Amino acid sequence: MRLTRREFVRTAVAATAGAAVAGLSATGAQAAPGPLRRSVGAPQAWMGALPDSTSLLRLTIPGTHDSCCNSSLHGTPWAQTQNWALPDQFQQGIRFLDMRLNGLQDHTSDSFGVYHSSAYQGITFDGVLDDCRNFLARNPSEVIVMRVKKEDGTNNDVDGNFEQIFDGYLDTKGYRPLFWIGNHIPTLGEARGRVVLIAQFANQLPALQWPSGDNGDLSNNFFYLQDRYKANGLMGLDSGSAGGTGSFGGGKSIGGTGSADTGSSGGDKFSYVSACFDKAAADSNNSLMYINFTSYSDNAWPRDNADAIMPQVERYLTAHRTQPGHFGIVPMDFPDLFPNVLGLLLEKNFL
Repeated sequence: MRLTRREFVRTAVAATAGAAVAGLSATGAQAAPGPLRRSVGAPQAWMGALPDSTSLLRLTIPGTHDSCCNSSLHGTPWAQTQNWALPDQFQQGIRFLDMRLNGLQDHTSDSFGVYHSSAYQGITFDGVLDDCRNFLARNPSEVIVMRVKKEDGTNNDVDGNFEQIFDGYLDTKGYRPLFWIGNHIPTLGEARGRVVLIAQFANQLPALQWPSGDNGDLSNNFFYLQDRYKANGLMGLDSGSAGGTGSFGGGKSIGGTGSADTGSSGGDKFSYVSACFDKAAADSNNSLMYINFTSYSDNAWPRDNADAIMPQVERYLTAHRTQPGHFGIVPMDFPDLFPNVLGLLLEKNFL
């Protein structure tokens, strides 16, 4: 049964904050920020309270960066960007997934694995799609937006066969009905119960296409993207967890060591995050979907980077809490550790 918008807003169950606080207590991490004055209820079905006519252009959509990198066992803490697995992310309101794919060992002709740079994350694309399908079958009011990127630098590179393998997922493996594939930003009514594809690989699909370029403010006919994440795109980085060698992400090797307690400066990353928030909020009739990454690569573990940037994001969202507008897609690292940020983003859809 679909809740009305008013009923949804009135449902004051702080599920997101509760789950995060429980996780923090178990790990001994810092205490979560104080509760929101008004909680967004039923985050597993928050889109159900919005009309079918609502365009995804007019939403604020919480997301995750490197969405399946939820264990330090797959590349050490340098590769881990999440604590929640996909089912937990969906239950807490996350609706954008960042999928970095390449060939699955011993199955490179027909299957993808999920990677963070060269580190296989112990999950197949089949498993990702099954998680999406199971969630959407239980919550048909919802829409998942998925970036599918060919992740270079793996040991199982499928080279120019990526689109062929992806087509095999659609037809041979039977996942085509799960996807919404189109060349415009859909409304909720068009896409409910499906995964909206954003392609970042060589393809001839009539699909939404990720902007070309890297490490900057980028755009195309569909998206305005803020994804400044490393030196030359950001200033003042290289301050955090010491001990790694070689090259991985922010200048650390997958096999490196480090300290999770030395911190990260974030450089001037937040100035770009806030500028993109401002631009999106002022663009009430936007024709491009905004995507505003809060993540970046400092000389620190992703957890340290999140600790540096996310409190600034929370202060911004709190200061602009009553301001009408929408922020687009906001991919994050470790949103479970910052429940107020996730709650404030969801709340934006119900002002």
